[in-house]
Amino acid sequence: MAHSSTIFRQLLQLLDRNAFDSIERKGYQPKRKYRSLTRWGQFVTMTFAHITNRSSLRDIEDQFRIRAESLYHLGARPVKRSTLADANNSRAAGFFEAIFKHQYAKCARCAPRKRFRFKNKLYSFDASVVDLCLNLFPWAKFRTTKGGIKLHTLLDHDGYIPAFVKITDAKVPDIAMARTLKLPPFSIVVMDRAYVDFKWFNKLDTKKVLFVTRLKRGIKYKVTERRKVIHSKGITSDQIIELTGTKAPDCPIPLRRVGYRDPQTGQHYVYVTNIFHLSAKTIADIYKERWQVELFFKWIKQNLRIKTFLGTSKNALMTQIWIAMVAMLLLAYYKFMAKLNYSFSQVLKLLQLSLFKKQSLWQLFDPGPTKHMLPDYGQLCFDFNSF
Repeated sequence: MAHSSTIFRQLLQLLDRNAFDSIERKGYQPKRKYRSLTRWGQFVTMTFAHITNRSSLRDIEDQFRIRAESLYHLGARPVKRSTLADANNSRAAGFFEAIFKHQYAKCARCAPRKRFRFKNKLYSFDASVVDLCLNLFPWAKFRTTKGGIKLHTLLDHDGYIPAFVKITDAKVPDIAMARTLKLPPFSIVVMDRAYVDFKWFNKLDTKKVLFVTRLKRGIKYKVTERRKVIHSKGITSDQIIELTGTKAPDCPIPLRRVGYRDPQTGQHYVYVTNIFHLSAKTIADIYKERWQVELFFKWIKQNLRIKTFLGTSKNALMTQIWIAMVAMLLLAYYKFMAKLNYSFSQVLKLLQLSLFKKQSLWQLFDPGPTKHMLPDYGQLCFDFNSF
């Protein structure tokens, strides 16, 4: 049976339009009514640019002009590139940050559970630099001849979706942003050695937040307890330690030091944590899961408009990134609700091909049994000896 709505319209309906309008009314109401491009129209246009990987404002303008008949049901209309550029430059990017937070809360309620058995919430925290041309983005000066911004991201391992994103200048230290995190009690946050700060670790422990990271070389400590290790699982040591030397006053609590040798690569790792109730192998596996945040950065840079931008102002750049994050959460919500066993890349590729197709979004990956056009009667056989 034919479907009256396009795939794109059904995808946009996964975002609560009432919540969208409510957020706009509460803190982002314009002083004068928008003449041609509403805030919703701006979001639809930029989401289209991300999903279809449009290369320029002119490209977006041409695509919307061609598909003018399909835009009415999306709540949008053809847009001039100058109008879209002005909207991205002047309208506060913080609005789309608020939309991102709302959509994350919606996704988190239906996200699949992490692969570990423990009940603690698991997060990974890391940052990635997005390089910018200094001539086009002079406000983002990073080095003498280089510009850049930094995406600080807290990845929720339930569904591998971003729970927290902060966009800063590339000069901002990673640990400075980590100290601002507000994590729920008894959650676990895993990070690399760039975030080793024993004063911060002590504060996390006071707030009952658990952490796993790699121990830097040269840290002085004394062993107060040695636990039994299972060498067949790659565990080389499992110790309870206390810091000594200059770092001792920063973190007076006992810590756990776990040594692990990867059986595949032979690489040896040393982890430090305040988790005492899980096995040493689980601690090693938790840190290995940190790689998911690296895969997240790789995915958004390869599949969404994150490395190249449609405006040069700071507000336009941040608007584009926040809408990219919302678009990613729309894909995630669809993937979770439809219970698809496909990667985000596979979901995105099929959506790109079917965006304006009139078909049920929920049957896009399950079209049903295929029907042969003609029945198979087998080959006709002739007995030439009979002629």
